Amino acid sequence: MNIGSVKLENKTILAPLAGITNLPFRLIAKEAGCGLVCSEMVSAHGLVNRSPRTQQLLDSRPEERPLSVQIFGSQPEVMAEAARLVESAGADVIDINFGCAVRKIIKTGSGAALMRAPDTAAAVIRAVREAVAIPLTVKLRSGWDPTGDQAFEISKIAESCGVDAIAIHPRTATQGFSGHADWAIIREIKKRVAIPVIGNGDIFSAEDAIAMLAQTECDAIMIGRMAIGNPWIFSHVRARMRGETEPEVDPDQRFDIMRRYLQESVKYFGEEIACRMMRSRLCWFAKGLRNSSQFRKSINHISTQTEALQRIEAYHKSLQTN
Repeated sequence: MNIGSVKLENKTILAPLAGITNLPFRLIAKEAGCGLVCSEMVSAHGLVNRSPRTQQLLDSRPEERPLSVQIFGSQPEVMAEAARLVESAGADVIDINFGCAVRKIIKTGSGAALMRAPDTAAAVIRAVREAVAIPLTVKLRSGWDPTGDQAFEISKIAESCGVDAIAIHPRTATQGFSGHADWAIIREIKKRVAIPVIGNGDIFSAEDAIAMLAQTECDAIMIGRMAIGNPWIFSHVRARMRGETEPEVDPDQRFDIMRRYLQESVKYFGEEIACRMMRSRLCWFAKGLRNSSQFRKSINHISTQTEALQRIEAYHKSLQTN
């Protein structure tokens, strides 16, 4: 699987998830077998205005490469400058967000708002394409109605403007994550464009990923929500693609991930912020284990890395001895 000049090791891609797909999470996904990791969406205005918090979103490490950075905005000149900054920071791929339907994003004309403004969408894509040499992708929803007509139109515009691949989550902008993703729209876009098409939406297992590839003939699959607390889904999909049995995940692996996620988050965010985040995130990896609710309660007030590690070790030991 290639996106322009970037060759992926396999056909699995981590979807950009706001507040989730930061550097520590991406490192875990990559280690679990993901072919391409994506940043959370990054404000073009924030980058151009040199916001420290926004610039931190571009932090990367060699072991997570290749890396795609997703930017959002609606002004072609601002998006072009932001794209240049992303490229200079070392990203391998730039993605433009055409799918976010959060009100504060929509009211600026960004995200899914661009899907009902094809002239602006074309101007944004052309400006970014002319600004950078690295591969360019766009991530779409099906549009503002279930027909998919807006997705079909923007897909053709994107291809004509030099985009290297299209990712499509076939839910409407108003659906959010409710209802079902209409995989038929992925299949139809694949018929209409010659560039690679990446399918996204309702992949809850490796079996679903294989089904999407078969039903839509898309070139790769993108996984978002199901990778939260379950990064092993990428290795499971890879095993299925090779016709192999999915590798079993034992509890020790879950606790190894907890420790590394905590430690990388402390390095990236600092101890205070990271520990506040871990109060709700460490339990992601305990889902399905015995006494996970008790573990969740035990980490509700952690404030130091040492304290968090003690809670992790105590829970791990309790499962080994009971």
